[in-house]
Amino acid sequence: MTADDSSSFYDSVAVFSGFASLMDPALYTSLPDDWVVGTADIVDSTGAIAAQRYKAVNMAGASVIAAIANALQGRDFPFVFGGDGASFAVSPRDREAASTAMAAAAAWARDELDLTLRIALVPVTAIRGHRLDVRIARFAPSPHVRYAMFAGGGLGWAEAAMKRGEFAVDAAPPGTLPDLTGLSCRFETMPATHGVILTLLVLPATDATSPAYRALVERVIALTERSPDAGRPVPSQGPGLRWPPAGFELEARTVRGGSLLVRRVGVLAYTLFAYVVMRFGISVGGFVPQTYLTQVVENSDFRKYDDGLRMILDCAPDLADALEQTLAAAAEAGVAHYGALRQDAAMMTCFTPSATRSDHVHFIDGAGGGYAAAAMALKAMRA
Repeated sequence: MTADDSSSFYDSVAVFSGFASLMDPALYTSLPDDWVVGTADIVDSTGAIAAQRYKAVNMAGASVIAAIANALQGRDFPFVFGGDGASFAVSPRDREAASTAMAAAAAWARDELDLTLRIALVPVTAIRGHRLDVRIARFAPSPHVRYAMFAGGGLGWAEAAMKRGEFAVDAAPPGTLPDLTGLSCRFETMPATHGVILTLLVLPATDATSPAYRALVERVIALTERSPDAGRPVPSQGPGLRWPPAGFELEARTVRGGSLLVRRVGVLAYTLFAYVVMRFGISVGGFVPQTYLTQVVENSDFRKYDDGLRMILDCAPDLADALEQTLAAAAEAGVAHYGALRQDAAMMTCFTPSATRSDHVHFIDGAGGGYAAAAMALKAMRA
């Protein structure tokens, strides 16, 4: 494969739309050897969650994706949001830009949020040297967006290597600002409408390719498909809005230029305008509020696979019971490790580079820690 072919690899990966077929190995294609995998997570996210800094944790994790997306000027690349971090892959063409962007995101998280964002870039060849792979599929929850699914064990190995201090990328110097245009968290938290918000994290105990693990994931998905809207925690009319938005302080810190006070005033003014437009359904230019809200619902990223199944579900308590019983039996049989957390609301972090385009993305997590808290439960089970 030539360098040009390698750079266009992701565009050539087939797209699937039925989440129930997630574990079909035919959907996944191996990354080219000359690509790199990036990974990032917040050091001591447990402490930040205990301090109830859930929105800041999610914002820092999503900042890596936003910074790289803006640096690549709209070129598509595979990524996955993990609540307190993110992972992605880029071609050799985009490696330098991605490295610079994630270093700037780490500097921003440190300077503006007082969070330490650990980051690394891992060559795919290093992963394959340990007899693992990084395989990609593209899932379309709506006609407007594609989310990457990762398999092969390589993403998990890359994250573990990062935590060991390998392949580290240093944060940029103080004052370095990434381009976080479009990153926001203006919507209100979303209360459970069916009984409970359930966060699930399901990892293979040994081999992700084993028939037993594949059958388990398919069973979990089949159970969730019975729930209204497959358990999507975003209300059908879209999340609630108020002014000033709960996340305006975080959004002000994403803005470049001027003192923090000036940025706060600017964000308050802009979000007031946006609130009025949304509240009264006023079309402005090419922006139609109801169309945007419909796309917010359809584009929401509430279930994914990155060497393990992650889901944020709005479901009835009896379905939550059935899911946890299924997972407990699988854990007892040595098939999987899992973390499960019940909460009463979910939250959303948005990346909308242009409100007039339909490809805005919306990352969902539990409103009280979500994925990071479920990961703590999973670690306890492994221990």
